Amino acid sequence: MQKFSPEEIYQQRHSSFQQVARIPLVLILDNIRSGLNVGSIFRSADGFGIEKIYLSGYTAIPPHPEINKTALGANETVPWEFHENAHDIIRELRLHKFEIYALEQAKESIKLHAFEYDANKKYALIIGNEMKGVSEALMSEVDGSIEIVQQGMKHSLNVSVATGVAIYEFWKQNHRQIQ
Repeated sequence: MQKFSPEEIYQQRHSSFQQVARIPLVLILDNIRSGLNVGSIFRSADGFGIEKIYLSGYTAIPPHPEINKTALGANETVPWEFHENAHDIIRELRLHKFEIYALEQAKESIKLHAFEYDANKKYALIIGNEMKGVSEALMSEVDGSIEIVQQGMKHSLNVSVATGVAIYEFWKQNHRQIQ
């Protein structure tokens, strides 16, 4: 088996990039401390065709050296906006009929693998601070919480890893329903 060269991969992706339909999922990154995490999330969002990323609070915004280091240009291919207040983003998304979920460990969370995705709906996923998670104020505005089941002692994933796992599941379920 022969691997594709980086040039071949780039040519394949670049030639079909404009025709790729994005999945109806947006991310709200609220108070993410690390620009490296933000860049990694941009890269995963690009890889799975996420519709848009909203940045809020003190989350780093492009151009930023740490974002550039891990995003590898994905901050130029994934649409994004900055709003100081995540509550404003939620209000705007509600006007456009988005269902809003937190990626958070909470009472009555829906396990990610059991989440019933509907390809006819639009979703927003709030990603919170690396240490504190999604704020209580934002938790009071969500339609639900989605939790990644874990077996280890820490019961914690890096925020960019957790986001990648979650958006992969949305991507997978979206592709199952539209095929």
